[in-house]
Amino acid sequence: MNEGTRKPAPLEFKPDIDETARRWEAYYAGDIIDRPIISVTAPVEGTKRVPFSGYRDRVYGDVDKIIDNALFNSSITQYLGESVPSFWLSFGPDEIPLFCGPQEDFVWNDESGGTNWSKPWVEDWEDALPLRLNEEHPLWRRMIEFYRKAAEKMAGKMILSHLDLHTNMDILAPIRGPERLCTDLVDRPAVIDRAMADARAVFSKVWHAIAEAGRMEEFGYWQGMYSPGGAAILQCDFCCMIGPEMFRRWVLPALEEEAGIVKHAFFHWDGPGALKHFDDIIGSRGLHTMGYVPNPGVTHEECMDLYRRIQAGGKGLSIGGSPDQIKAWHRELRPEKTIYSTGVGSRAEAEQLLEWFVKHT
Repeated sequence: MNEGTRKPAPLEFKPDIDETARRWEAYYAGDIIDRPIISVTAPVEGTKRVPFSGYRDRVYGDVDKIIDNALFNSSITQYLGESVPSFWLSFGPDEIPLFCGPQEDFVWNDESGGTNWSKPWVEDWEDALPLRLNEEHPLWRRMIEFYRKAAEKMAGKMILSHLDLHTNMDILAPIRGPERLCTDLVDRPAVIDRAMADARAVFSKVWHAIAEAGRMEEFGYWQGMYSPGGAAILQCDFCCMIGPEMFRRWVLPALEEEAGIVKHAFFHWDGPGALKHFDDIIGSRGLHTMGYVPNPGVTHEECMDLYRRIQAGGKGLSIGGSPDQIKAWHRELRPEKTIYSTGVGSRAEAEQLLEWFVKHT
């Protein structure tokens, strides 16, 4: 481990965490030990998981039961390679916009049970600004208590991931409405400057509050991966709706600021509409690893030219698939700049997969 790096706290569900930490640190430094980063899990033979808690469960359900179920599922999962047992507490993709406004609950749709939304509430920016995290919001208070309980019960066993960080302009779009926000960017850019300054302050406030409640600095893990200083997945899905000039004015500086706060920043690149900002993202400060989401029906194999360009530009790539798929992608991608994620049926299969990568790297 690098000089000055704190040794990771032991984890019952990940007894080889020291070796895992060593490999993650090599990846962050642009190095490689003997194979790429491979996050692989396998079930404990003869066990059966309890149902995964979705957004509705986490918003309305019994907190202790949800935590206990997550602990049980992790106890019967083998975390091999660089996988780390983690628990994601997110209430929904619009949770941070919701925490900034007067609306007390999400908008739910029974036909889209896997997600939720916040309702636009900004009619006049002058009345809405400055944007602030509402620390008295009932769901924010539930979230903080959720993290505190989870940190207490999961200590020494598994780690906590951060929220779904739809921040920067992904805060403004839900509270104003995407179409009206697009008009504001043209008609009232000075007001958007102020709104974005507020949104950037909200990110820092949320980040540090969750880190404290979840005792993340104490345990030394973030976002399902080892990181002694912090790691998170950043994003701006709204960027597909704006051109490069607006992106450089408002979004890129915010992403770079967020990356400086989280230390090891992964970027969720959502769909081809966002690729118009390729040069700016690849040239950005702090965005370390890209995770690209193709359109439905488009395979990762069809995106290999894009992935090679990402790595040629100095960024890492996080990609998941079956064992056969990641073996095939290994022939195309740079091992020191790739994180592979997969699942197998047994420890023996995982060990064989890891050995294959050592042999072919």
